[in-house]
Amino acid sequence: MSNYEEIKNLLKASKNMLGGTKLMNEEIRIKNQYGIITEDMETQINPMKDVEKKIQTDTEKNPEEKKRAYRISGGILVIHGMEEDKLQLTTDDKTAFQETMDEFLTDVAKITDFNKLNVYENNVEWSGKITEMDIEFYMSIGENNGVYINGDMIKLDEEFTNMVTALKTFYEKFKSKWSKIITDRKKTK
Repeated sequence: MSNYEEIKNLLKASKNMLGGTKLMNEEIRIKNQYGIITEDMETQINPMKDVEKKIQTDTEKNPEEKKRAYRISGGILVIHGMEEDKLQLTTDDKTAFQETMDEFLTDVAKITDFNKLNVYENNVEWSGKITEMDIEFYMSIGENNGVYINGDMIKLDEEFTNMVTALKTFYEKFKSKWSKIITDRKKTK
């Protein structure tokens, strides 16, 4: 037998095994012999469909969260809540937000682009970019509490070390101030 004939026979055998009835019959025989139980296509697990169902169920159980944004001295404060009356801006909220931005510019970095400050029932999140060092920061006092930074090719020098120390110190002020705001907002229910 030539190489050509041998390859031709191997290809034919492969096609029969992969797409033919031999494979299906062999699969059924093995399943029956060893008592393998399989699911129908309708009951198979589909992670994407399961996630969609969970989102739909959660949405039906919980009404949609509402939010209202307020522009204060060039920054944006967003209050999140489930009811309209929880979205009202108080004088304390406004004052705390203004002080927070001013203290950051004084204590951490003079040239900063702030993102929205989000106030939730049990959390406050704030982020921005320290332009002069090309570093992004994120602060949270809720579930993922702490201060985080992100940047590319950051030079580890004294200026960076001082900025990180200032950022950590500022975070403690931020946490104290906004924890009080959250507590006060809960008291006014």
